[in-house]
Amino acid sequence: MQVVFDSQRLDDRMNALHQVLLAALFSALVFDATYGEEIIHGRKAKKNSLQYMASVQVNGKHKCGGFLIDASYVLTAAHCDDRDNMSVVLGAQDISRNNLVRYVVKSKHKHPSYKDPKTGNDIMLLKLSSSVKQGKFVKIVKIPSKDKPLKPKTKCQVAGWGKTEKQNSVNDLLVTDVSTVSLKDCQKEWAIVKIKPPPNVLCAGGYGTKSGACQGDSGGPLVCSGTAVGIVSFNFNGDCNYPNVPNVYTQISKFTTWIKKTIKKGA
Repeated sequence: MQVVFDSQRLDDRMNALHQVLLAALFSALVFDATYGEEIIHGRKAKKNSLQYMASVQVNGKHKCGGFLIDASYVLTAAHCDDRDNMSVVLGAQDISRNNLVRYVVKSKHKHPSYKDPKTGNDIMLLKLSSSVKQGKFVKIVKIPSKDKPLKPKTKCQVAGWGKTEKQNSVNDLLVTDVSTVSLKDCQKEWAIVKIKPPPNVLCAGGYGTKSGACQGDSGGPLVCSGTAVGIVSFNFNGDCNYPNVPNVYTQISKFTTWIKKTIKKGA
C-alpha cells in the first residue's frame, strides 16, 4: 500500500515539535553536577599524573572536579556550590580509598557576577582549611598569567571521576584528549539549537569528535601544554552521545585579576 504524505504539513508539525523539545531541553542545559563527571571515551590516568586534580565533595561524596592552583586554594565551577558540608580530596586518583587526604572548605568565593552557567562567570575559589604541602602525589597546576587567546585545534586534556559513556560508575580518575574549537564555530553550532554561549568562555571537545566531558564533573580543568586554561561548565542537555555542539568551559585567563585579588585577600 502506498502512503502519500503532505510534506508541508509534516514539516510544520516537525518544526513545532522541535521548538517544544528545545524549550524543554534548555532547562536541562547545565551539567548535572550531582553524580560526578563522565569522561567520554577516556582512559585511566597514568599513576602519579594529574596531581593537581581535586575531588570536590559534599557530605563525603564526590560532586564536582576541581584543581589546585595555590597552596590554599582550589579552583572549580561556581555552580558546584552547595549548602551542605563541602570538602576537597587531593592526591588520590582512586577516590574509593579509605585513607583519603581530605581538606575542609574554609570559605567559598564565587565570582560576584555569577548567576547561572548560561550567563557566564561560572568560576569559584575554595579556600582550604590548611595549606597543602606539594609532593609526589599533590602539585599545583599553572594558570594563565594574563589574558591570551587560545588558538583553535589546540590539543588539550580534560579529566574527571564518575561515570563512563556506558553509565557505569567508576572511582578512578579518567582523562581524555580534546581539541579547542574556535569561538566563531562554537557560537555557530550553538546557534543551531538556539542558544548563545555566554562571554568569556572556551569551547573544546564534543563536536565532530567522540571525546569530551559529560554530566557531573563540572569544575574540572581543561589543560593545554601543562596550563589549566578552562573550567568545565556545560554542554547541551547533558547529551554525551557525541558528536554534538562543543563543550563549554569558563576561560580562566579572563578572570586572572579576580583570582589574584581573591587569593591576596586570603579570606
